[in-house]
Amino acid sequence: MNQNIARLLVTCADQAGIVQAVSGFLYHHGANIISLDQHTTEAYGGKYFMRVEFHVEYLADKKQTLLDTFAKNVADKYQMSWRLSCSFDVKKMGILVSKEDHALLELLWRYSRGALPCQITKVVSNHEDLRADVESFGIPFVHIPVGKDNKDEVCDKIDEVMQGNDLLVLARYMQILTPSFVDKWESKVINIHHSFLPAFVGANPYKQAFDKGVKLIGATAHYVTSELDEGPIIEQDVERVSHAFDVAELRELGRDIEREVLSRAVRWYLEDRIILDGNKTVVFD
Repeated sequence: MNQNIARLLVTCADQAGIVQAVSGFLYHHGANIISLDQHTTEAYGGKYFMRVEFHVEYLADKKQTLLDTFAKNVADKYQMSWRLSCSFDVKKMGILVSKEDHALLELLWRYSRGALPCQITKVVSNHEDLRADVESFGIPFVHIPVGKDNKDEVCDKIDEVMQGNDLLVLARYMQILTPSFVDKWESKVINIHHSFLPAFVGANPYKQAFDKGVKLIGATAHYVTSELDEGPIIEQDVERVSHAFDVAELRELGRDIEREVLSRAVRWYLEDRIILDGNKTVVFD
């Protein structure tokens, strides 16, 4: 990737002059805008969201000046919540997984082809089953077993192992994280699950869906919060099914959807396309 590309994310109250202020600031600093996306929640007086991707020569040398002057000359004036990320600051990502490999292998395959702009630092699992698969990609595999009474200890160990990462991805990690862990990693953990929740909770959701005769199956990628599977949704997708699908076919199609949905959500996070808005997200895809 070009090392002179940066992305600016902005949230503030909608008001006149925001686009001019941001674009004028970038022009003044010699930047060329590559793309600019915006959204407002109301025609007047709503909340405003913006994502700008721009190119500027010698970005590494200018980064601190851009940060300081944007804060002083633009962000403070419009009371913005904002962040600037640069292409040379490669995000670090860790993955948690249990036994199912479909979501994990999709991420590793895309990563190996350069389709995920990050560094995958480690894969943590509560089982040894996927060690060979992970290590075949040259990525460290860490086994942290989970018992009935060591949940706090496990999460403390995961926290220690994953320190320094910008994102954690639960690629079918079938363990509940402690509230203290989730709070510490707030807005930095993405999970994937079948969209049957909460309609089909517990074991064997595809059998439950088969018994119910569903006509749609899908998957949801969302941020992890202390409320189980209730975090802000990033991406969803569905496929139509019929009475002709058996349980195995439903499960296989569901895995396909999970792979795609999780991969899109992870890529959007890495490309700074997601802005949190309470319990919702704005995604400039």
